[in-house]
Amino acid sequence: MILIVLSVNFFILRLNRVFICYGFNIFAVYIFIMAKKKNNSDSTTGKKSKNDVAVGVVGSGSFATAIVKMLVENCKTVHWCVRNEFVKGAIELRGHNPTYLTAVNFNLKSLKLTTDINELVSSCDIVVLATPSIYLSDTLDKMKCDYKDKIFVSAIKGIIPKVNDVVAHYLKEEFQIGFRNQAVIAGPCHAEEVAMERLSYLTLATVEDEVSQKLVDIFNSDFIKVHSSKDILGNEYSAILKNIFAIGAGIASGLGYGDNFTAVFVSNAIREMEIFLEAIYEAPRDVNESAYLGDLLVTAYSLFSRNRNLGNLIGKGYTVKSAIQSMNMVAEGYYAADSIYKTAKEKRLKLPIIDTIYGILYEGKNAEKQYKKLTAKLN
Repeated sequence: MILIVLSVNFFILRLNRVFICYGFNIFAVYIFIMAKKKNNSDSTTGKKSKNDVAVGVVGSGSFATAIVKMLVENCKTVHWCVRNEFVKGAIELRGHNPTYLTAVNFNLKSLKLTTDINELVSSCDIVVLATPSIYLSDTLDKMKCDYKDKIFVSAIKGIIPKVNDVVAHYLKEEFQIGFRNQAVIAGPCHAEEVAMERLSYLTLATVEDEVSQKLVDIFNSDFIKVHSSKDILGNEYSAILKNIFAIGAGIASGLGYGDNFTAVFVSNAIREMEIFLEAIYEAPRDVNESAYLGDLLVTAYSLFSRNRNLGNLIGKGYTVKSAIQSMNMVAEGYYAADSIYKTAKEKRLKLPIIDTIYGILYEGKNAEKQYKKLTAKLN
């Protein structure tokens, strides 16, 4: 657009009147300002085109809900397989999950809700698994449709009880879904902060660069920053271990230990994590990165951490059973502690924190006495 500013200043004298004409100046400045406003408006209000990728989420807990929130930022449609017809009906009626992250409201035009996993898997190229680990096998046993060439992304941070193994191995052995069609979501990322759109970080682990880029494109947003990794098993095991350590941090808090002890506890925990990961699967990794140490820190310290909260109740004197029953969410660390402890013993690993937490959770040992012994082993 070419704007020609004509500046004409002249006086016209006629008998009793003086005409002062600055009309061209004022008109030109007005046109210039309006044109600039229009250009600014076009650049700031233009919406980013959304992705056409067919993606679905299985699960209706807090993290599943948070993942759906992440995906609707970038995807035109998100398929969502929820637990039952009640949850489905409640979301369709009110636009939010009736139980978890109820403050997150969805545009229903962006969602395709179902309770049938076969319907979701058939419709999607990318399937995000976000159920508690103890329910995954029952969920996937219903999957009878063709899932060849689908990408399965695990957001599950626990051991599958049916096979006593991680999700990556379970998908590979039970469903012949190879690592090239798998990915793992790691943190540090609490669902509650995603709901508030506080800046959060995800680590997406997959061996395929093409898959990695697809996932980055649909997860990255103004409040979600995504990092890529190829360490599938390392990320999955570290996410499981940090939940166990978070229970331990919670027990310490419930017993009255302070920040100084917790800092030493976490410092030793990351070293135990490194020992375990190297024994399970050697790979070039730095446990000081966010997916490992960062996820451990937020889970051990945050009041949003369900595993820390479980440990806190136990430290305050609740029995393990009553502490679990008092929570409305699954603390994955409890179920994982049994498997991790046994694996560590099979490999003859010295992991005093894991041993202590296992003794309290599964052998009925007194938390106060066990932590007094543990303090002598930490450095």
